[in-house]
Amino acid sequence: MPGLRSRNLSVDETSRPVLPRHAKLRFDEVRQRWVILAPERVLAPDEIAVEILQLCDGARSVAQMIDQLAGKYTADRTAIGADVIAMLQDLADKGFLTEARENTS
Repeated sequence: MPGLRSRNLSVDETSRPVLPRHAKLRFDEVRQRWVILAPERVLAPDEIAVEILQLCDGARSVAQMIDQLAGKYTADRTAIGADVIAMLQDLADKGFLTEARENTS
């Protein structure tokens, strides 16, 4: 698609998203909430997004995150999966997530 940069992640269940080096998930004591800090940008995700972002360690796949959340909340995996993928894709499109790199040589 024109206009899409190659660094953008297309999120699916096999993706292993991680915050890029320039972005940090931190608890802001002043605001008393979690924020993503990036150069010249601050994003204040809601509680559910924070929980999902804390799972974005580059080791877990999106499928593993969905399984964990579905088990924790005893919820329908399909519904949770659609919401998780949509949220992660939105953050990836904004440059707040990237795909974990792995040495495959």
